[in-house]
Amino acid sequence: MHAVLKKREVSLCPFCRTPTPETDEEVIGKLMKRVEVGDAMALCSLGCDYSIGEKGLPQDYVKALELWHQAAKLGCALAYFHIGNAYNNGNGVVRDKKKATYYYELAAMRGDVGARHNLGVFEQQAGNFERALKHYIIAVESGFTKSLETIQRMYLYGTLMEDKGEIATKEDYTKASQAYQNYLHKVKSSQRDEAAAFRYRYKYL
Repeated sequence: MHAVLKKREVSLCPFCRTPTPETDEEVIGKLMKRVEVGDAMALCSLGCDYSIGEKGLPQDYVKALELWHQAAKLGCALAYFHIGNAYNNGNGVVRDKKKATYYYELAAMRGDVGARHNLGVFEQQAGNFERALKHYIIAVESGFTKSLETIQRMYLYGTLMEDKGEIATKEDYTKASQAYQNYLHKVKSSQRDEAAAFRYRYKYL
């Protein structure tokens, strides 16, 4: 009897149902095609690959920043966020908190919740807890779990250290929790659940 050959299972994208690239070369090849036509998210993604030396590319912060600036000019909020991170951490540039804040603000105004959260962190570090809370609440309304967890810590810490002023009230935490649940109610679906199980970057924030 002839042996029965098993057909290799092909992984499909949960959104478009097309086969997903299996090698770094395939991924970069598809990405470069999008870069060539000025796709802002592709430029941003390629910048991320260079920043950490992923998918067979060398780690190159200068190249990453160049790509992020190109993406930012095309309106990519995430690119502004990554530029802010570069200045915040001193990757490829001199560490500069003012410039980090500037780029985080540009990203946040365009809807990037990570940048909005980081602005909250900066305000909290400066002792501006009320302003920090406002940033965190906005991020939570877009489903950013980290901001919800931060508000929870501010609330729990505040019950012990009220004289320090670093507090969020029970009402603040309740409001944030409800905002987060409202977000999940809006975006949750069987398709999103499938995508979240398929790849980490599709998971709920």
